[in-house]
Amino acid sequence: MSKTPSGQKRSKRDIRREQLAREKRMQSLRIWIPLAVVVLSLVGLLIYRATRPEIEGVLVVDTAVANQHDDSLVIPFGDTPPTGGPHASVWQNCGIYTTPVEGQYAIHSMEHGAVWITYNLDLPADQVAALESVARGGNFMLVSPYPEQTSPVVLTVWDRQLAVDSASDARIEEFIDRYKQVRGPESGSSCSGGVGIPLS
Repeated sequence: MSKTPSGQKRSKRDIRREQLAREKRMQSLRIWIPLAVVVLSLVGLLIYRATRPEIEGVLVVDTAVANQHDDSLVIPFGDTPPTGGPHASVWQNCGIYTTPVEGQYAIHSMEHGAVWITYNLDLPADQVAALESVARGGNFMLVSPYPEQTSPVVLTVWDRQLAVDSASDARIEEFIDRYKQVRGPESGSSCSGGVGIPLS
């Protein structure tokens, strides 16, 4: 038996009870401290992602509310692809296309989180191959030529767009890493089972 500060003797049972209580507190700390670190790290990451500046040159576009389906809609080609808004009820299957895909289907793919990379019809073959290489094997990537596009290469997601002069621009990878399966109002929904037969 041991004594308390007041000189009273403690039983083995009391000593064992205190040891068990101490061990239980330590066990709780071993669980809660790592969990708190993980939670704080995730919160910090979310805050960082929400407050970091846009990639240089990215155009932020106010788009219409998602889930506006119109199967009679035909979106004409223009100098840049659309960034969202009303679209067909079926999406474009993600992948690589050597012929233009229609905006009303591509918008639905972007609503699902896809990155649509379009290129001017005059883009040299080696640059087209570089764009295809970036997208090959990747989910939620759509690559196609785009008639009347004024910039050599344009990357588009729901409400964000970046025009670049070359397929070697380092911002292409940065744009994909930051926005793929992030910007779409229905990110994570399927990018297959729609229309179109991509090369890969």
